[in-house]
Amino acid sequence: MTTTSDTTYEFRIAGPEDTGAIDGIDGSFTTATVFSVAVTGEGFALREVPVDPPLVKVFPRDDGSDGSADGKNGEDAAEGDSRTFVAVAADGGLAGFVAVSHSPWNRRLTIEDIEVAPRHRGRGLGRALMGQAVDFARERGSGHVWLEVTNINAPAIHAYRRLGFAFCGLDTTLYQGTESEGEHALYMSMPCP
Repeated sequence: MTTTSDTTYEFRIAGPEDTGAIDGIDGSFTTATVFSVAVTGEGFALREVPVDPPLVKVFPRDDGSDGSADGKNGEDAAEGDSRTFVAVAADGGLAGFVAVSHSPWNRRLTIEDIEVAPRHRGRGLGRALMGQAVDFARERGSGHVWLEVTNINAPAIHAYRRLGFAFCGLDTTLYQGTESEGEHALYMSMPCP
């Protein structure tokens, strides 16, 4: 059990019984700023710019996904290099999750997905879930933790930077042909603490 802010959460590896609750978490966000991307011959530059009215982003559902990094939860995932950790609130409801995978060849732990239910945001739960991921990274001998985030998700970018992540790459084509067309994928990493 861990207390974040004023609420107590239990953290555990997700099981098959968590699939519906993981899929049901509202990962949408609202932001008054986005990161504008300018590609140059030497790389890229980011500039945070206001948007008015504030932008509301609702992520499309993944067909056939169960919310975990590799399509597995629970015991099957516990055997390999992937995990989905869940945070369960005192009332028994699923408050958030983080899905991760470890690549032994480059010692990278990838944050495949992290979501916190809206009513549990702002209480340190995202930081606590990331702590679960970092503990797994240490267990696996990861040298760094890596993630991808859309340039319009300024709230997440700010949170990741507070956790010690830095920008390390850009993909301007990742979202082409998807519901997120026009957005850019930003890659962030941090050394495994």
